[in-house]
Amino acid sequence: MSLVHWIWFAEKRLSHRTEKALLDWRNDPANVFYAQGDEFEKLGIAGEELAKLLDKDLRGAENIIGRCAEKNIGIITIQDAAYPQRLKNIADPPCVLYVKGHLPSVDTEPVIAVVGTRKCSLYGEKITRDISYEMAAKGAVICTGLAEGIDSRAAEAALMAEGRVIGVLGTAIDEVFPRFNGRLFEDVAARGAIISEYAPGFPGNKLAFPRRNRIIAGLSLAVVVPEAPFRSGALITVRHALDNGRDVFAVPSNADSREGMGSNTLIQEGAGLVMSGWDVLREYKELFPDKISEKGPEKISPKRYIPETKPQPSEEAKPLKDEPGKGFFKFRVPVRRAGKEDLASQLSGLNENQLKIVAVMTKPSMHVDDIIDLSAMPASLVLSELTMLQIKGFVSQETGKRFTLNITK
Repeated sequence: MSLVHWIWFAEKRLSHRTEKALLDWRNDPANVFYAQGDEFEKLGIAGEELAKLLDKDLRGAENIIGRCAEKNIGIITIQDAAYPQRLKNIADPPCVLYVKGHLPSVDTEPVIAVVGTRKCSLYGEKITRDISYEMAAKGAVICTGLAEGIDSRAAEAALMAEGRVIGVLGTAIDEVFPRFNGRLFEDVAARGAIISEYAPGFPGNKLAFPRRNRIIAGLSLAVVVPEAPFRSGALITVRHALDNGRDVFAVPSNADSREGMGSNTLIQEGAGLVMSGWDVLREYKELFPDKISEKGPEKISPKRYIPETKPQPSEEAKPLKDEPGKGFFKFRVPVRRAGKEDLASQLSGLNENQLKIVAVMTKPSMHVDDIIDLSAMPASLVLSELTMLQIKGFVSQETGKRFTLNITK
């Protein structure tokens, strides 16, 4: 097997039907490379695809191999032992995968995909974090597209649980999209893997993102949709999951929720209704008794994931023991006394409503009704802003609808 010929073959971007016919015919891209035009024509290959196959220039493939070596990017072909059999069995598996990090042994792991809308609501963010955190803490590997919104929240929560994440890109393996997710991409690679069927420098096209959804579904036992509108890329992933015999779960939203219309429809059409991570994992406990444990946290701890290069001086941080030098940190936010200057710096990113809530939280373990009364704000607004304060790490929720500020004034 020649790696350069595999990359040459994959970079032709032939239709799956043509790819399969050629591999069935010659078994190996090296043999396809040395075939002549009349042999391709006998297979019914013509036009643009024939022209691509008659281009025997290997310099592009050699350049890709060199760039991957420089950037510490692994290359796995569909004939390699490391290629997941679970993915290989889908209708249209990619011939080549590019990998940053360490790809878990997918075929022996309970991999669960979490996908949803980029423009998620506060409810969508919270439920995604809760479910993803619980699944990762109880043994699942979280697979997601690392897009803005639900995908990123799922990855962050899994990292908070010290779990593993597989991020599947619809861009070149060396491209961060969206760009502000750079630190998250690094941390996912440190705790799991980022993969793409697109080589370094791939310019991208409008079909790349929908096509990556088949990989997300193919790697996973099931797809969970916390929140998605009626027209959503997440539903493309669901379609691929169903086509390949995967399970589909969805989280219910309000009946009039625009953001949750697609996920609600999935439940109507037979998707499993879930309200917790264990609702999903219990379905696979017998298949993976040594991987999945019902014991473990169900809610996100007071720790928070902060995608920053360095911890702030006032925060205590420690690298993960099994990933020295990788730059991945878990931050502990203790209740502490802050000086005026330090406090002002910490609160500078809060909006006016959030500052009002912080101002009235003068005691630990305050009931939400007391916070509403003291702030003189509508209950719905207080609940919404408390959720954002939890996400930012300023507030911890306790049992009985009680909340504690993570700093003292």
